[in-house]
Amino acid sequence: MASVERPFLFLDVDGPLIPFGSSTDHPQAAVTEVPAPVDRGNPLLTRLDPAMGPRLMALRCRLVWATTWMGAANDLVAPRVGLPSLPVLDGPDSDIDEGPRGLHWKTRRVVEWADGRPFIWVDDEITAIDRFWVDATRTGPSLLHRVDPAKGLTDADFSALADWISGTAAG
Repeated sequence: MASVERPFLFLDVDGPLIPFGSSTDHPQAAVTEVPAPVDRGNPLLTRLDPAMGPRLMALRCRLVWATTWMGAANDLVAPRVGLPSLPVLDGPDSDIDEGPRGLHWKTRRVVEWADGRPFIWVDDEITAIDRFWVDATRTGPSLLHRVDPAKGLTDADFSALADWISGTAAG
């Protein structure tokens, strides 16, 4: 039986992991978990759910940060949600033609990083233009999964991701 390559999961922070809705609806990461002077004064970090890391790891994907937090996601976010240090998708480069108007800066980078291998991109800013561009330029399996930024990743999101992974492995 041939082994199935684990898909990449490109993960945004703001929106999916740090929801912008009411903070009373979300479990809170204890501020004392990771004492770091550079994060003092960032109230958004308390919105991180410590259960997210284990749930993401259980998907058995190759996780990659795809966030404007860049490397700071490894220092400030990963320890609070129970993730190891992850590779980081490069940020925007003003010298690169990003494609059609409205194409997210991450779209090309995600596709280039995946290099034909299966991938999931979890973000709250995915649009129809990103989906169209990926469909038109890529032949491998991909899922662009938009998360409601007011709620962050929910049980329904995790079910959709797991279903796609199962379907890709079976197909």
